[in-house]
Amino acid sequence: MCGLTGLFRFAGDRQPDAQLLRRMTDALRHRGPDGEGFHLEPGIGLGHRRLAIVDLAGGAQPMSTPDGLVTIAFNGEIYNHESLRRELEEAGHVFCTRSDTEAILHAWREWGPACLDRLNGMFALALWDQARGQLMLARDRLGEKPLHYAQLPDGSVAFASELAGLLVIPELSRRLNPNAIEDFLALGYVPDPATIYAGIHRLPPGHLLLLHRPAIATLPAPRRYWSPPTTLAPTPAQPAEQLAARLEASVRMRLMADVPLGSFLSGGVDSSAVTAMAARASTSLRTFTIGFPGGADERPAAAAMAARLGTRHQAQAAEIDYVSAARSQSALFGEPFGDHSAVPTLAVCRLARQQVTVALSGDGGDEVFAGYRRYRFHQMAEAVRSYLPATARRRVLGGLASIYPKLDRAPRWLRAKHTLTEISLDSALGYYRTVCRVHAEQRRALLSPSLRAELDGYDPATRFVELMDECDEDAPLLQAQYADLHTFLPGDILTKVDRTSMAVSLEVRPPLLDHTLVEWGMALPTSLKLHRGQGKHVLRQAMAPFVPASVLHGPKQGFAAAIGGQFCRQAGAIRARLMDSPMLDSGLFDPGALGAMVDSHASGHRDHSQALWQLLVLEGFLAHEGQRSAAPELVEA
Repeated sequence: MCGLTGLFRFAGDRQPDAQLLRRMTDALRHRGPDGEGFHLEPGIGLGHRRLAIVDLAGGAQPMSTPDGLVTIAFNGEIYNHESLRRELEEAGHVFCTRSDTEAILHAWREWGPACLDRLNGMFALALWDQARGQLMLARDRLGEKPLHYAQLPDGSVAFASELAGLLVIPELSRRLNPNAIEDFLALGYVPDPATIYAGIHRLPPGHLLLLHRPAIATLPAPRRYWSPPTTLAPTPAQPAEQLAARLEASVRMRLMADVPLGSFLSGGVDSSAVTAMAARASTSLRTFTIGFPGGADERPAAAAMAARLGTRHQAQAAEIDYVSAARSQSALFGEPFGDHSAVPTLAVCRLARQQVTVALSGDGGDEVFAGYRRYRFHQMAEAVRSYLPATARRRVLGGLASIYPKLDRAPRWLRAKHTLTEISLDSALGYYRTVCRVHAEQRRALLSPSLRAELDGYDPATRFVELMDECDEDAPLLQAQYADLHTFLPGDILTKVDRTSMAVSLEVRPPLLDHTLVEWGMALPTSLKLHRGQGKHVLRQAMAPFVPASVLHGPKQGFAAAIGGQFCRQAGAIRARLMDSPMLDSGLFDPGALGAMVDSHASGHRDHSQALWQLLVLEGFLAHEGQRSAAPELVEA
């Protein structure tokens, strides 16, 4: 795994600033501790930090073709590079290394931008073709690897794997995007293509950006080259057997490495499935688990699974102070990030990095095979909606929701207020409420009048309505999965995995996100994903010969300790943080509303733990930002 940076000028004969390019690349040293490289010529500069995984001696970057006309800086792995190499050699291409990076260079020469369709892997890349005067920026289909870019005041374009690589540029605007603040509060992350900064964008998954020289300094819109399925396919023959074969093939591809490799192992279905397939192909697999004493401790189940598979297992207990941990999130992610499971994820990455350089993970199984509880609820809500006209739902169920008490700390079956509200709404808005972490009425009460004015009616729900409208209206589960593959998966799950693993120079590979497996799994009939109130039906069937029934049918556990009780005990420290100068000086929030939320949570009247965590993270970001520059200011989005 690696980090890349670059500077591009649309016209002129000057080379980009070599010292600036070095500072940008140095900011990504953690992504690639094994080496650095630079390429400079008129109009273009590329920087690279390398974490050596494949072809340790011959894979240095930036890499150029022998004639020097095509150069690439690449972050990721191309798992089918050997088959690509054979095809390209038959077409007359001559290779100088065993590196998957070189396969991309020759694939570009052969097929141009269409080469992306042939790559199976995770990647973010910048490829410069001097003869064509063309720079291609591209990101893998699911968004496993990140790529950020910004246009500078002189019209040039800067790009980097992480925001840190861009924030060293003195002339880059650091003004905040109010819509991104609203998105973060609503969802816990800033969805692509936005970032917290108004002038910096993320290239969306499955997109490419083509820049040309010489040209007017105008950024074109990114172009989509891949999208997940929007309709369901017929039931395949022997789906469980097919899935087992597909997953085993995906895992075997991701065992490609010239360095030690292991696997994350929890007590859940996904990581157990991946690890079981890996253990069939490797006799020296190492596995790693983090547990939380006194809470949802996955260590016993993971240890039993490791013993069954014969892996070399290591487990560690995690005691985490989340109030303190919130302060470090901005340094890790470069912007506010509100999934508190990032804290234990960093811990398990540190544990794995002590022994391996590459680790397999079970990420993606919930999205592809409908493992989240919200998918089951969405199906149920759709069934109710089909029997009640929209007017009746809004009047009757919406009316009941308005008078039903909000019982955050009551048993789940008594918490009907959200359920009634969500069913009263149309499909997409109802689903949005199930993924929303801080609802609109609560967000708006927290915001200052000036920030509410800047938002000018912006609603994060609109993105979900538009995405779900792209899918077959008769496939509500697929609509929800499709929305998640464009929002939650890249914005939360994969961002969390990339930044926490790269912080310790560990490469993580999720076999369940092989794009061919995603295309096949997403298009499966609903009955193969949800069955008798349980998700991942076909995955459980496929893994029955390899994973114990106690794992396949056990209760799902979240990968994080509960934070509500800890926040009650530390209410004083939280109040001090939220009422400190970074939050007050920002002008983003109503101080009285912040204090009232802390008091309400501490009293046990309401559970505001998720909102308080996100506010603590935002406070840490504002404090960190204030240390680097003057207080950030808002700009119209």
